[in-house]
Amino acid sequence: MVDDRVDKGMRTRRSVLGDAHVDKAEAAKTEFDSAFQTLITEGAWGTVWASDAISKRERSMITLALLAATKNFDEIPMHIRATVRTGATKQDVIEAFQHVAIYAGVPAANHAIKLAKQTYAEMEEQDQ
Repeated sequence: MVDDRVDKGMRTRRSVLGDAHVDKAEAAKTEFDSAFQTLITEGAWGTVWASDAISKRERSMITLALLAATKNFDEIPMHIRATVRTGATKQDVIEAFQHVAIYAGVPAANHAIKLAKQTYAEMEEQDQ
């Protein structure tokens, strides 16, 4: 059962974050953080993100809002990049961050928007 969730988690993780990101993360995995990486793959990706109760687009919006609201800004660029694969639009993202501004604070939303703008600019530059 656990192996099934790890396998499903890895497939889901790759579908959302892309092979290049996951390959890089897997290459950086060590004995020290191996159990933690399995926990994330099984729990976050193999259970939560793998559920079809809501769409990946909606999960992107929720994830970005939660990251901003809890001031976990380091992962925002990764999840902005993932929107290409989840279907969350720039409009979806700004709407989520506007909710953050009202319910969790303007400074958190402002910083998240700054990171999103930088990440979108990087993505557009890479496409050229």
